[in-house]
Amino acid sequence: MDSFIYLILISINAIFVSNIVFAQFLGICPYMGVSKKIDTALGMGMAVVFVMTLSNAITYMIQIFILEPYDIGFLKTISFILVIASLVQFVEIFMKKKMNVLYQSLGIYLPLITTNCAILGVALLAIQNEYNFIQSIVFSISSGIGFILALVLFAGIRERLEYAQMPAALKGTPVALVSAAIISLAFMGFSGLVKL
Repeated sequence: MDSFIYLILISINAIFVSNIVFAQFLGICPYMGVSKKIDTALGMGMAVVFVMTLSNAITYMIQIFILEPYDIGFLKTISFILVIASLVQFVEIFMKKKMNVLYQSLGIYLPLITTNCAILGVALLAIQNEYNFIQSIVFSISSGIGFILALVLFAGIRERLEYAQMPAALKGTPVALVSAAIISLAFMGFSGLVKL
């Protein structure tokens, strides 16, 4: 298969078919926590894409040049977590200095990127799917775009739900969970669209 077409298929698969939130169920904590306003959701999504792409590039190099040659693949998870934690600290310092308003609006959720299983999951899935370096980067960027899509869609729905009339028992988290389930069902319509 032509490599460019394969990269496009990886991208479509990561954004729609195997969406990191709706199909893989990774990154649910920031998905539920930061999705009350579109601006905050977009900022969080951009930070996740940056950390996800950079960490995937670094973890790929660690896997290929250190873990596999020295036959210490059992250290994969712990080494990947250390890389991700270091990158989140870098992003937090950068955002505090350059984007203080966004830093303040993200609050506690910025350190949660460190424990965001979507970032670790994408790094591990890229290795598991045996992607090369370019495919791994495309996969991580596309997974991040899928994460942004999920966050922004859900934030838009939650903003509209603020003004919707509903029973008191459904207000807040219950209606958010029902909405998330409906969006997830809608994304199931993409299953079978791409076969890798």
